[in-house]
Amino acid sequence: MTRAGVPGAGADLRLRGRTFGPGHPLVMAVVNRTPDSFYAAARFDDAGADAAVDRAVEEGADLVDLGGVRAGRGPRVGADEEIARVIPLVERVRARHPDLLVSVDTWRADVARAAALAGADLINDTWAGHDPALVEVAAEHGLGVVCSHTGGAAPRTDPLRVAYAPRAGAGQPDGGPSADPLDGVVEDVVATLRASAARAVALGVDPASVLVDPTHDFGKNTWHSLHLVRRTEAVVALGYPTLMAFSRKDFVGEALGLPVEDRLEGTLAATSVAAWLGARVFRAHDVLATRRVLDMVAAIRGDLMPAHAVRGLA
Repeated sequence: MTRAGVPGAGADLRLRGRTFGPGHPLVMAVVNRTPDSFYAAARFDDAGADAAVDRAVEEGADLVDLGGVRAGRGPRVGADEEIARVIPLVERVRARHPDLLVSVDTWRADVARAAALAGADLINDTWAGHDPALVEVAAEHGLGVVCSHTGGAAPRTDPLRVAYAPRAGAGQPDGGPSADPLDGVVEDVVATLRASAARAVALGVDPASVLVDPTHDFGKNTWHSLHLVRRTEAVVALGYPTLMAFSRKDFVGEALGLPVEDRLEGTLAATSVAAWLGARVFRAHDVLATRRVLDMVAAIRGDLMPAHAVRGLA
């Protein structure tokens, strides 16, 4: 039942036969097997990645998102090297933590196929279907898939003077453009995610295993990303579980004038807003803090009972 003044809870997520409802917002822990992640604390070798996964589990992660290639510009990493970095880690995580959900962050179908065979549950395609065969792999192997939005940007490129014009008839009753020029990015994100999710479902991916991610920073400037946070409900309204990947991103740093090491509070503020508005999965470097924020928002929304409520009762 929807409570007065509380936005809708968003769609349930289902992975590996397990369904997660409103009372269980999910933390997706970031574990990168890369030497050049934008956040130095998230750069792990094999031993460090194993320890990071163990720590994430202890701190309340529901999923781990394993990546082998830096999202931004940097030295080229071929598919073979990406597989060598990530797939042994998938196998170790599956053996060490059999109940933990495993996501692999890749835009390559070959890597996705290797991940599926190694026991992954979700493919996090952060580059918006750049390899159209990737979603086919997810469907073939019964995996979930993340549909993202980059405004057409190619993998590992940075945005430059991107613009999204509101479409005629999309905003005003008289058929004119939206009153807010930033709504153009919302319209583009919603249209792209709707089409990508529909293709995944048509190929056979369970709709509850199709996540939609507006993909802040990718193909966007800071104004775009901030506007997408406040318009989270437009993405949630697509009817698929919504993933938000805010953690320590540039739009947080530019909003506050802070380097990556000091962006935790800004990340958690954005997390609180999006969780209140119905987003359900949050990709995070800081698992424990994110877990507590999400559980508190769920309690305020009325989706989660307090863990220990005795004040005024005894």
